[in-house]
Amino acid sequence: MEIQLKRLNNAYHLRASNENGNTVEMDGSPAVGGSNSAMRPMQTLLSALGGCSAIDVISILNKQRQQLDDLEIDIKAVREEDKEPALFTTIHVHYRLFGNLKEDKVQQAVSLSMEKYCSVAKILEKTAEITYDYEIVRPNAFDME
Repeated sequence: MEIQLKRLNNAYHLRASNENGNTVEMDGSPAVGGSNSAMRPMQTLLSALGGCSAIDVISILNKQRQQLDDLEIDIKAVREEDKEPALFTTIHVHYRLFGNLKEDKVQQAVSLSMEKYCSVAKILEKTAEITYDYEIVRPNAFDME
């Protein structure tokens, strides 16, 4: 795995590229001289947590033959105050799964991701307490006409 970073302006706007040419941009906050042109690195890290877990959950539900129509994940985190570096202390991940899904299958998929498979979660849990929950949004019978 290889990542290359390039500076896009005279401040903190950066573009990270992988060996396949995929990119992610990052920037600093105005408080440090950035322009909020992209996500900050720590926001990108939380996005990686969500992406990593989403891939796990989708894969597990597919193997369980569950029809997942859509997936949304909300992540809220708190960082240490007045410390350098300011690490995450708490992270909460909320999954919103859409479809006619079985409760036990969803619970298993989410817990397997967060407790066993998601590499990003395993890294972050060394410094932060990670909690999670989920909700299943089932299709309304009237919407299926």
